[in-house]
Formats: sequence, structure tokens, C-alpha cells
Amino acid sequence: MKPESLGVFLKTRRDRVTPVDVGLRTYGTARRVPGLRREELAQLAGVSAGYYTRLEQDQATTASPQVLDALARVLCLDAAETAHLHNLARRPATPRMSRPDPERPHPRVLALLNSLNETTPALVLGRRGDVLAWNGAGHSLIAEHVDFDAPEDPERRPSIPRMFFLDSHTRALHRNWAELARVHVAYLRLTTGRYPGDGRLAELIGELAMHSDEFASLWAAGDVADCTVGPMHLRHPTIGDVDVTYQVWLQPDSPDHRLEVYIPQDAASADALRLLPR
Repeated sequence: MKPESLGVFLKTRRDRVTPVDVGLRTYGTARRVPGLRREELAQLAGVSAGYYTRLEQDQATTASPQVLDALARVLCLDAAETAHLHNLARRPATPRMSRPDPERPHPRVLALLNSLNETTPALVLGRRGDVLAWNGAGHSLIAEHVDFDAPEDPERRPSIPRMFFLDSHTRALHRNWAELARVHVAYLRLTTGRYPGDGRLAELIGELAMHSDEFASLWAAGDVADCTVGPMHLRHPTIGDVDVTYQVWLQPDSPDHRLEVYIPQDAASADALRLLPR
């Protein structure tokens, strides 16, 4: 997959902002672009049209944090999108790719995982969505068709993004699959901005785009998000329909590793979770 550039991201965001969104009057005239014109965005951000055009065409060598923040304000970017904008501005035009060593969960993250009651499903995710560890309830809830010991072997670790788009069991499990699929893709895009030289991440995105038209379509949309909390509506083959909220906890000394905990949304779901095999 070709790395996303600052210019491409700016263009996709500009297309989504209408004149009405930023208080511009169009006087009913026909427009050839779906969103703001380049010169309109440049004026609102306080930069020259020529400079903004060079940014969008990836011809400008630098962009100050102040300029990026001004563009983010006009483009109505949220915190995750603004962080991604800054990451793209800092990345080299042709990132040098490498294959990082397999990730190892930090002992403090594992200690927190082990401290949870076994009725609380939880797992530890790496930066690319690989499962680094899980408790019995987390394994049974999310991937009971996968060997429990798989996360211990870097070559066999379950990949949540890969399972989401390429594994029929995972797709059937999630009643709100489409919603969660968008979140997974948006988070992967945020991660590519943070780690532009991660060859393993680039390979994962290329694999998913090649084998899943749905992933390729969502990736082309350009959405960015930091998935920290949200609903999961499951149709579990053992305990039936369950509604949970996923909550992500980060550790300051291992920010790449995310402890994801699943909390029941109602009493019926809480009772069902107690029936999960461990």
C-alpha cells in the first residue's frame, strides 16, 4: 500500500467540509467541488492559496504546528484527526520501512490483566491489533474458535483486524460488525501516522486491502479515529446475544499496548457472561 501523504489527507478532509459548515455564503452558485475550494480553505486558515495548494500537492517541504492547527480548525477535525495531521506533516516523504521485533506485553499490563476477575473478559492488544494476551473470559467471548495459547507465539498471534475482515466466525459474532469495522480501519490509519516505517503494519494493511473489498473501501474513505470506548453487540454461539461496552486502558510506560475490557450493558448480558467457559 502506498503510504498516505499529508496532501491526500487534506484533500479528503476538504471534500467533506461544506461552505455552510464554516459560515460561508454561496449565493446559490454552482460549485464544481463537493466541499471547500482550496482558496476558501486557505483564506479561512490565514495562509496563501499558493502555499496551501503546495501543501495539498505534497510540494511544500514544511508546515508549522500553527498552520496545521489552523487548517484543523477550519476542517473541523477532532483530536484524533488533528494528531494524524501533525503526524503526516512530520513523516518523511518516503518512510524507511523496517520489520520491528515481535511485541511483548509489559509486565504491568499483564499484572493488570491478571488482577481482573475471570468473569470480566479482557485482552491486551499490540499496536497493530495483535492479541498479546487474554484471560479465559476474553478468549471465550471474542475468539473461542482460536487456541487459547496462540498469543504466546508471535507467529500464531490472532490479529483482530485480520479476523474482523477475513474470518467468518468473527464476522458472524458481531451484530454491529459494520460499525466496528469502520472503527478498526480508522484506528489502523491513526497508527500508520504514528509509525510510518512499520513494515509489519504496512504488510497487514496491504493484505487486508487485497483480500477484502470492504476493507479497501473503508480505507479509501480516509477516516481516522482513536477507538477507546464503544458498544459491541454480539451473537455468541454459546451464550447467545450479549451487549457489552469495550473500554481501552493505556499504560504510560507502554502506550502501544492497550488493555481492552468488556463491560456488560445490562443485567441479562452480565448473567450471560458468567456462563462463558474458561
